[in-house]
Amino acid sequence: QVQLVESGGGLVQAGGSLRLSCAASGSIFSWRTMAWYRQAPGKQREFVAIMNSGGSTNYAEAVKGRFTISRDHAKNTLYLQMNSLKPEDTAVYYCNADLRGSYYDSYVNYWGQGTQVTVSS
Repeated sequence: QVQLVESGGGLVQAGGSLRLSCAASGSIFSWRTMAWYRQAPGKQREFVAIMNSGGSTNYAEAVKGRFTISRDHAKNTLYLQMNSLKPEDTAVYYCNADLRGSYYDSYVNYWGQGTQVTVSS
């Protein structure tokens, strides 16, 4: 059973920084993509950043230049470094990953439970 557990959220003033972590546990043979999404109150969940197994990254326009996605392969942990935070970044942030448990398995998409980020003005 694969689990994604986010941490690192909290309350921060505008202009501040936070680093989110997403620890993947369970039977993991390989991953295809790992990503961050967010959902603000009353809004749909939206894409924030993604990294593929080759190390390529992509970001939503709203966070480019401020957020950085990275991964620690040894720890099976995904990070999101968030700098120059704005009140509009306030949301629940979710980790998402395409993982497989063995060479013979298909990739399965997983979601974490989310971590709250609140940016005060």
